[in-house]
Amino acid sequence: MSAQQTQWGPPAGGIIAGGIMGLILAAGAVTLVTDPPGRILVGLAAVGLLVFALMSWRARPKLAITDTGLVYRGWTGVKQLTRADITRIRITEFRRIGRKVRLLEIDTVDNRLLVLSRWDLGTDPLSVLDALTDAGYAPGAGSVGGV
Repeated sequence: MSAQQTQWGPPAGGIIAGGIMGLILAAGAVTLVTDPPGRILVGLAAVGLLVFALMSWRARPKLAITDTGLVYRGWTGVKQLTRADITRIRITEFRRIGRKVRLLEIDTVDNRLLVLSRWDLGTDPLSVLDALTDAGYAPGAGSVGGV
């Protein structure tokens, strides 16, 4: 039996694919698109994909269980959360475009809400909630609710 996963982040393959698509769009904006408005739009899409890929790579792992607490990495920095810093961890679930979407929400004592999607975690948020509960971070907070 393997040890339970303790860190989660966006899938490397997805980030790399986004970066490659950004490079392809950038090359197309420079070499293929001849009208100025189209060149600007394709160029902006390329820059957007490249920035998203770079920042997603930088924020890996997005959430990790360490000896000192939970570590949350965002695009702008790292936040260390102890058990005392967390007021509630829960899953919110809703329907969007015909499919069920789950989000892991972490409420902190300083009234911050950290929302993590399946992309952010690289897996189903329910399995992350189970691991957090097993590690003692979500006592009684395993509620599933939706709007």
